[in-house]
Amino acid sequence: MTRLSPARIALYVISALVLIYLILPVLIIAPISFSSARFLTFPPPSFSLRWYQQYFSNAAWMQATRVTLTVALLTVLIATPLGVSAAYAISQSKLRIMRLIHMMLLLPLVVPIIITAVGIFFLYAKIGLVATLPGLVLANVMLGLPYVIISVLAGLQSFDPAQEMVARSLGMNRLRSFFAVTLPQIKSSVVAGGIFAFISAMDETIVALFISGGQYQPLTKRMFTALRDEIDPTIAAISTLMTAASFVLVLLASARQKKGG
Repeated sequence: MTRLSPARIALYVISALVLIYLILPVLIIAPISFSSARFLTFPPPSFSLRWYQQYFSNAAWMQATRVTLTVALLTVLIATPLGVSAAYAISQSKLRIMRLIHMMLLLPLVVPIIITAVGIFFLYAKIGLVATLPGLVLANVMLGLPYVIISVLAGLQSFDPAQEMVARSLGMNRLRSFFAVTLPQIKSSVVAGGIFAFISAMDETIVALFISGGQYQPLTKRMFTALRDEIDPTIAAISTLMTAASFVLVLLASARQKKGG
């Protein structure tokens, strides 16, 4: 029987503590969402589905949900082809400027989100995109693009470009050889990148606080407003649903990447 070294035991303990720290908010919020109490109370005095019913029967929450899903879907439809094109160009080009373009495309992951939000707000204020659906979609495309690029670049690293060269030598043009040879072999990375862009658009809050308004307010902004005006467990119910949806999507992305090797 193999004995565990003290260092390995310490590693397991630290890993377990970090895992508990990460999931602790979910372990508190999820029971609160099933509480029968009028206010956020933990532990719940008794369990009920009244806050889920409150969410699904409230027109304002449903409008915010429709805006969130619309923005997330449009973000995926725009960010995925743009991200795939950019990742392919970066992986194929030997030009030095491509390294700079690569860094610029990943800037939304590096620059503090509050600075990005302020910049987008002033830009949108000049061109009239504040409190509009196109404005929300474009902002989320910019924020979701890095996830698609990183995921597709990882897929392209495991792809042998000689296969595409062979296809072109047999008469295919570059575009056709990409769709016939390259894309089928990196589709798992493309799907994973699209899923991460979708989750990013669903979860985005700071930029939405600056540029959304009127009938085009996503769920995250309405939740923030509700927390400020009146605290009730409906917020916990929505948070639980969003966490569950994100968890399922991450599992799907992970399964697709494993399937794709």
